[in-house]
Amino acid sequence: MKKIGILTSGGDAPGMNAAIRAVVRKAIFHDMEVYGIYNGYQGLMEGNIKQLEIGSVGDIIQRGGTILYSARSEEFKTEAGQEKAIEQLNKFGIEGLIVIGGDGSFQGAVKLTQKGYPCIGVPGTIDNDITGTDFTIGFDTALNTIIDAIDKIRDTATSHERTYVIEVMGRDAGDLALWAGLADGAESILIPEKPHDFNMVIDRLKKGQERGKKHSIIVLAEGVGKGMDLGSKIQEATDMETRVTVLGHIQRGGRPTGFDRVLASRLGAKAVDLLLEGKAGRMVGIENNQLVDHDITHVLTSKHEVDMDMVNLANQLSI
Repeated sequence: MKKIGILTSGGDAPGMNAAIRAVVRKAIFHDMEVYGIYNGYQGLMEGNIKQLEIGSVGDIIQRGGTILYSARSEEFKTEAGQEKAIEQLNKFGIEGLIVIGGDGSFQGAVKLTQKGYPCIGVPGTIDNDITGTDFTIGFDTALNTIIDAIDKIRDTATSHERTYVIEVMGRDAGDLALWAGLADGAESILIPEKPHDFNMVIDRLKKGQERGKKHSIIVLAEGVGKGMDLGSKIQEATDMETRVTVLGHIQRGGRPTGFDRVLASRLGAKAVDLLLEGKAGRMVGIENNQLVDHDITHVLTSKHEVDMDMVNLANQLSI
């Protein structure tokens, strides 16, 4: 294999640029040509493709976002859209493709692999909702962004003796909420994977108030519901002054942490190795700090599991 392509798709995640850099430099080290595909699968269909050199990925390892940009494409989900993409791959002589993104991006990789174009997936999403890997690129950075925000909010909560509901991202996964809540000592952590008892949340707030606690932090995963709705219900049930902060897309930006830079570099380089080995339809991941690869179809059909031991620990420590 002498020519490969690389694209980023779906939501951006800090560390994607580090993965792009690793793919380009690892491939060039092995005397391969690398073509950057801009704007995801939409750009692939449109032929928005440019050869990348060593200098093309200089000074990007520390930058958030993705220099290849990202876009969602409904057209690519169709047979006609996929045929357009294949025409462009043929036009540029691209023999293999590395896709950095989440499960939606991997579905596209499966389609192209089935049509004869070897694809390797690299998990890049702050949600950490992909099976087959302990961590996804961007999760650690987003987690630290949330922790920093909650630390600041706690200062205000203490000063004004208020209850704060913090709504965090994560789509249908509760990893961000769970890890941030545990790291910041939240009184309650509400995640999609574990049904919550609203009365228990209220009971915990009231018990804290009875023993002289002046403020409380509740972390809510977006997959559970809206922060504003929960905040209104809490204030109505307790008569405690309650404020809501929705962190939103601030969680997807910023300089990647050292962990995410190293993880992205390792996964990106491993993806190139798999293409050189003639593999296709695989996703690279990390398990117990060891690089692994799994069949993408299996990854897409497996349900992400949250660490219930951490859930139990968080409940025990927030008494």
